[in-house]
Amino acid sequence: MNFDPSTLTVHPYAPHHRPELHFAPEKNWINDPNGLIFMNGQYHLFFQHNPFGTDWGHMSWGHAVSRDLLHWKELPVALPEDDEAMIFSGCCVLDFQNTSGLGTLEHPPLIALYTAHHDQTGLQTQNLAYSLDEGQNWAKYGVVLDEGIRDFRDPKVFWHESTQRWIMAVVLAEHRQVALYASLDLKSWEKQSTFGPAGHTGGIWEVPELLELQDDAGQSHWVVKVDLNPGGPQGGSGCQYFVGQFDGQTFTPTQKARWLDYGKDFYAAITFANLEGRTVWLAWMNNWQYARTHTTGQYSGNMSLPRELYLLNTSEGLVLAQTPIRELDGLWEPIEVPSETQLRAVQHKDLLALKKAVLDLHVQMNSTDQSVYGLVLHCAGQLEWALEFDHLNHTLTLTRQGTVDEEGFQGQHTAPMVSMGVQDVRLILDHSSLEVFVDGGKLVFTEMFFPQEGESRLSVYARSGNVSVHVLHARTPPLV
Repeated sequence: MNFDPSTLTVHPYAPHHRPELHFAPEKNWINDPNGLIFMNGQYHLFFQHNPFGTDWGHMSWGHAVSRDLLHWKELPVALPEDDEAMIFSGCCVLDFQNTSGLGTLEHPPLIALYTAHHDQTGLQTQNLAYSLDEGQNWAKYGVVLDEGIRDFRDPKVFWHESTQRWIMAVVLAEHRQVALYASLDLKSWEKQSTFGPAGHTGGIWEVPELLELQDDAGQSHWVVKVDLNPGGPQGGSGCQYFVGQFDGQTFTPTQKARWLDYGKDFYAAITFANLEGRTVWLAWMNNWQYARTHTTGQYSGNMSLPRELYLLNTSEGLVLAQTPIRELDGLWEPIEVPSETQLRAVQHKDLLALKKAVLDLHVQMNSTDQSVYGLVLHCAGQLEWALEFDHLNHTLTLTRQGTVDEEGFQGQHTAPMVSMGVQDVRLILDHSSLEVFVDGGKLVFTEMFFPQEGESRLSVYARSGNVSVHVLHARTPPLV
C-alpha cells in the first residue's frame, strides 16, 4: 500500500481539485469564515480574503450567498482593507430591535463586528460596520472596543434574551483567554469576565464562540468553542470546546476540554446567526502548519461542509456531535454497490469505483472482537488515505498518504475509538476533501487531500478478525 511520493507531482488546488459542494472562491486566498447569517431565505457567508493573490495578506471580507448551503454565488468584496487597518475575523448580527439606532424597526440594520488590525501599531480593535440592504453595501462606523493591546480579536456576538443584552466573546490570544463583554446598543461595550487559560494551551487562542444548546434529554447547556494554533491534536492548528453554564456574565465549565475534530483541517468554525430551529456552522478546511504552502493555482483554500450541531449524553459526558446538513439528502443520486460485503482476516475487496472522487457513503461495519479493519481510497492507482478501526488498541486512525510531500501533511491521525460495537461511518468525498462522521458525528475527521486525476476506488480490508460491511447508502452528484 506504500509508494514513493517523490515520483509524482500534484499541485494543490489544481482544476480537478475544485470542490462541487464546498465553498471555494473563484480566485485568490481565503481563510476563516466570518459573519455567517441567514436572512430572508438566503445564507450569507463572509470570509477572510486576499483579493490580490493566493497567499495570506490584504485581509478583507469576501462575500458569497446560497439558498441551500451547498451551491454558492460569490459576490464582490464586502469589507475591503483601508489605509489604516486590515479587516480580520468577526461576525454579523441582525439588529432586529434597532438597538444601535443605525436603521429602523421596519428595516433593521445588518451589523458587522470585526477586528481591525492596525498596520502601523500592530494594535487590534473591535470595529463596527452596518448595511441597510442585506449586505450589498456597507458603511464603516468605526471603533467600538479598544483595549489598547495586540492579539485582541475575533468577536462573536449574540443577543442574550434573559438579560436583554448583546454578548460578545473575543480572544486575548496570547493569554489563552476568552473575554466576555456586554452591550445594550452594539456600540458601547463593558467587560464582564474572562475564561481561561484552560484545556489545551499549546498555542494562541483564536475565533471563540459561546452558544446555548439543548442536549438530547432537553436540558440546556452552554458551550465555549475556541481554536488554537499550534497545539492541535494532530499538529498545527486545532479546535476544542468546553461544556458548562453561562449566567449572563461568566462562563463556568462543567466538563474538561474536548477536541472537535481529530483530522488536520478544521479551523475557525462559527455558527450561522438568525437561524431558527437548528444550529449550523462551517469552518476553514485547512491547517496553519501548511496552508501558506498551498498557494499554487488560481485559488487557495475552501470551507468545510456546513454541519448541524447536537449535544449528546454519553458514558463519557456530554459530547458535541456534528452531522452533515440535511440539505444533502435528496441532492445526490444513488449508485449501485453491494449491500453486504464479508471479509476474513487478510482479505481485501473493492466496494466501488468512481470517475472522480465525489461520494457520500454511509456504512455500518460489524466485526469480531479484536479485529483490525478499514477503508482505503486509491485515486489514479495511488493510495490517498486509509481509515483503520483497531479493536485491539481501541483506536481509529486516518493515515493520509497522498502525493503532497509537505511538512506535516502526510502521516497518521489517531483518535480514541468512540464505541467498541458496530461502527457507524459516514464519509463524504468532494474532489480534494474528506469528512468522516463516526457514531452519529461524535467523532469526526476533516482532511484535505490532493489526488491525481483519474478513477477513484474505495476498498475495504481486514488485517485480523472477521468484518461485515452493510451499506446504508452510496450516492454521488449527477453527471459525475
